[in-house]
Amino acid sequence: MRPALPASVVIREVGPRDGLQAEAPLPPASRATLIDTLADAGLRKIEVVSFVSETRVPAMAGAGDVWSRVRTRDGVRYSALVPNRRGAEAAVAAGGFGALQAFVSASDGYNRKNVGKGVEESMGDVADVIAVGSAAGIPVEVSLSAAFGDPYGDPASTAEVVRAVERLAELGAAGVSLGDTTGMATPTRVWDLLAALAERVTGVRLNLHFHDTRGTAMANVLAALQAGVGEFDASIGGMGGSPFAPGVNGNVATEDLAAMLLGMGIEVGVDLGKLAAAARLAGELVGRELPGHLGRAPAEGEA
Repeated sequence: MRPALPASVVIREVGPRDGLQAEAPLPPASRATLIDTLADAGLRKIEVVSFVSETRVPAMAGAGDVWSRVRTRDGVRYSALVPNRRGAEAAVAAGGFGALQAFVSASDGYNRKNVGKGVEESMGDVADVIAVGSAAGIPVEVSLSAAFGDPYGDPASTAEVVRAVERLAELGAAGVSLGDTTGMATPTRVWDLLAALAERVTGVRLNLHFHDTRGTAMANVLAALQAGVGEFDASIGGMGGSPFAPGVNGNVATEDLAAMLLGMGIEVGVDLGKLAAAARLAGELVGRELPGHLGRAPAEGEA
């Protein structure tokens, strides 16, 4: 017996930001071309730049320059990652973003590794970003990192993750992305956390962000689908990982996720051929073969 699954799923493309942040810096024109190619493939949510410290994340330097080169399209929501009030104000000044993406970790260990401060202080930054976004009429969503494990300290318990999501909802977050930042999630952990959230949290859209570090990402996507989740982060070609957590590369490849969902009869609104071309472009830009599978797989009936 098949479980009930969503009829459609939104893929939020994070390759131009999360995918490229751990790579060698690319020219702004190349980054903008990748963004345009992803929009041409039918993706309707794309995280394009981050207004973070260019010293700490040199691959994300020149956010405003990149953004000014993007050929924005109607129906596509472009978002920017921002760490604090200053970043949020810079994004608002740049103009045209449909959402801002703040971030905080569920666990203190990873939060300190990532931004050099504790969770409580980062919650204050999130509140500042939401205030700036609210004043500008821009929704703010929040990435909750290390929601399924933390190699740098004690992992957050299910109850602690639930409470963090509750706090973000209380602060006014329009959505929360649960990040498996170091690829430690399993389907049972996914089911357990989503069941606990369903009991306690309402009115905030959930997104799941899985890494394939241990080869479990697609199994975790399926578990989340079975729990009713309808939005997932993915990165073209499977690029990405945190520059502050070496060895955790392995974002879900956008083209692989789209192919699986379409094969399951779930609508995603993208052109697989164009996504495969975007993955090839991404590989050419970073100068290596990316881990996504679709571009290397034989067409149906060829194997």
